[in-house]
Amino acid sequence: MRSLVFLLLVALASAKVYQRCEWARVLKNNGMAGYYGISLADWVCLTKWESDYNTKATNRNTDGSTDYGIFQINSRWWCTDGHTTSSNACGIRCSELLTDDVRVAINCAKRVVRDPNGIGAWVAWRRHCQNQDLSSYLSGCNL
Repeated sequence: MRSLVFLLLVALASAKVYQRCEWARVLKNNGMAGYYGISLADWVCLTKWESDYNTKATNRNTDGSTDYGIFQINSRWWCTDGHTTSSNACGIRCSELLTDDVRVAINCAKRVVRDPNGIGAWVAWRRHCQNQDLSSYLSGCNL
């Protein structure tokens, strides 16, 4: 029984790092293609530059907040981590963004783009994806 619990904890603790086309399929299957007018290629580009498709990615910001998960969702505005004063607009714990079950992260990303900043809320999207040819992000994926 102990070894089963240990294996379960190891499985939960390991990060899922998606391959580009695998991640594009997950996004498409979760309704992200065209969500709020945002192309699937935009989402794939954004997450490439934010987390390199890594569900366990974190980044500490100079203002004391932290970005979490594959979308690098910020603790100041979108989730609560117990350290940062947060608006928690997604109504979730930031730790929920670090699991291999990406549905919570996808739903929170959908919430972020419904705000006035839209997808522009992500600096990496503005720097690397906005007004760029993003066809390479879906190339060869057979979507």
